Amino acid sequence: MEKKIPLISPVLLAGCLIILVGFSIRASYGVFQIPIANEFGWPRAEFSLAIAIQNLAWGFGSPFFGAMAERMGDRKAIILGAILYALGLILSAGATTPLEHQIYEIMVGFGIAGTGFGVILAVIGRASSDENRQMSLAIATASGSAGQIIGPPIAIALLSNMTWQSVFLVFAASILAVLLLLPFMKAPEAASKEELEESLGDILKLAAKDPSFAMIFVGFFACGYQLAFITAHFPALVTEMSAPIDSSGWCGDLGIKNTAALGGFSISVIGFANIIGTLVAGWAGNRYGKKWLLSGIYAGRSVAAAWFILTPITADSVLIFSFAMGFLWLATIPLTSGLVAHIYGLKYMATLYGIVFFSHQLGSFVGVWLGGILYDDYGTYTFVWWVGIAVGIFSSIIHLPIKEEKRINEDASIA
Repeated sequence: MEKKIPLISPVLLAGCLIILVGFSIRASYGVFQIPIANEFGWPRAEFSLAIAIQNLAWGFGSPFFGAMAERMGDRKAIILGAILYALGLILSAGATTPLEHQIYEIMVGFGIAGTGFGVILAVIGRASSDENRQMSLAIATASGSAGQIIGPPIAIALLSNMTWQSVFLVFAASILAVLLLLPFMKAPEAASKEELEESLGDILKLAAKDPSFAMIFVGFFACGYQLAFITAHFPALVTEMSAPIDSSGWCGDLGIKNTAALGGFSISVIGFANIIGTLVAGWAGNRYGKKWLLSGIYAGRSVAAAWFILTPITADSVLIFSFAMGFLWLATIPLTSGLVAHIYGLKYMATLYGIVFFSHQLGSFVGVWLGGILYDDYGTYTFVWWVGIAVGIFSSIIHLPIKEEKRINEDASIA
């Protein structure tokens, strides 16, 4: 009798911890904007560009680390990712010019790729049973959401006791420490090296010719655009466009005294709702068509965004929108990675999801960059906000024709 694989396994727990640490560091980068700008007298745009470059490097690195994990082993990919992540942080701690920061963020971005979703989700996917795989991917994704919640407060607490350079060094040590978890990251091999050499080229050709893969790739762009734009610009939008805070209401009870504090609080609400939404998406992905769920998520984001910008912006509307957007935030990750695994098989998941994730990070770069450009041109976020709504509607529509049928037979040959 075949032994049943439990949902909660050492592989899942170790993978979640690696993602948690990596994403806690990444999510805290916005906290360093003011200390770095104040120390060197730089415009905010300089460090913002460094963060945007980090996102783009993360996207470029994802297919590379996915292929490396499949050809050379998951552990080697994770080790290289952690080393690059730590080295980028250490060098950034000694950077004294904007260009240095921007160059070193390329290393950090590649490091995130090696220790992030693309590689870790593939390991967890192979270690999970068919009935638990979608929820396992959701739990791992939710650990990234948890990092978004705990990372910035930890960075703020550290900054109150040491310089930002020292915090970067602490973060470098933290990401290297996750390598102690590698003995627990044991999963069935995707395939032998010989099999991969023979078939990876075939599956890449199949994906390149498959309209469904192109639709997944293009659709994921919207996810990156919306998430990065909101992360980078929503606090500022709330600060400038929200009605004054009523200290007698719930904001006063929570110690929120001004719109700037409300903007920061909104990101925490998004992170909390994100965990709930990701787990619900994992549950739903086992029961309903993933393309329909993804289409609904993108449509839901656009509806929530349109409602928000068309109504008076108050503390209540910010709270409602933040929870709604957070619920739909990373719900796309387990569904998109699960869709890729379902259509093309687990053997090629790391590489193919890495390619798809590049589109996500390209959208992230455009969202952060375009948000700043259009704000400078128009003096308001309204226009770029509507661009995000349109992108979401397009992504919702383009997911509908996707064919969810498997392209790989049981013997892993191309169907």
